[in-house]
Amino acid sequence: MIDVRPSRRMRDLGVVQHGAGIPAEPTRAFDLPAERDEAERVMDELFSAMERIGQVHPFAKGMGIAAPQIGLARAAAVVQPPGDAPAIILLNPRITTRSEEMDEHYEGCLSFFDVRGLVPRPLKITVETTALTGETVTTVYDRGLARLIHHEIDHLDGLLYTARMRTGVDPIPVEEYRQTGPAWVYEGAGRQNLPYRTALQWPASSVDNPGYLSARQVMDAGVAAVLGATVGVVGALGTAVLT
Repeated sequence: MIDVRPSRRMRDLGVVQHGAGIPAEPTRAFDLPAERDEAERVMDELFSAMERIGQVHPFAKGMGIAAPQIGLARAAAVVQPPGDAPAIILLNPRITTRSEEMDEHYEGCLSFFDVRGLVPRPLKITVETTALTGETVTTVYDRGLARLIHHEIDHLDGLLYTARMRTGVDPIPVEEYRQTGPAWVYEGAGRQNLPYRTALQWPASSVDNPGYLSARQVMDAGVAAVLGATVGVVGALGTAVLT
């Protein structure tokens, strides 16, 4: 039996790999509401990619994917927390405040999936995003969810998690990692200050289900959205993977 490396598996699923075209500069923000159609198209592609990946690899600590990882240099990302938590859409995200208190956990990246790295990050961040209507949405994220969100925003700023690692600390092979890091702590969804919030549920398989809701339909109700938790297909055997 041929052993397929995790990075090759992600490449075959359409994830751009490190050294093969991931931009090292910030992505281009959306001019909303003028670019609403383009924002919806990009989000549809991100959710499709997340679903493909989730069907072949479980993620016990949550996952996310940013537009540059599917070859689109736009400021958009999707984060799927673990368990039954709803997915989070990020358009034009910007961290406005971060706590001085930090913690350090292992992270992975779909764009170099063969290793894991020990990354320090703030325990709490405040993030501004843009709604399709052009309104600004402010959300506070704590602990595990703050880490997931921060990781994806780094991608949109042209940074990989290796840029955050302490001097002298290198990533380790995934075979050596194998869930050696402590469990992440989640304290519920982010606290939002926004004019609307959706509660639309995605089906377990949008491919086979004629009731599939596109990103366009979901975001009609607001872009800081609460979406169905099954999009990311979170499992019990996954690794600390963000993207």
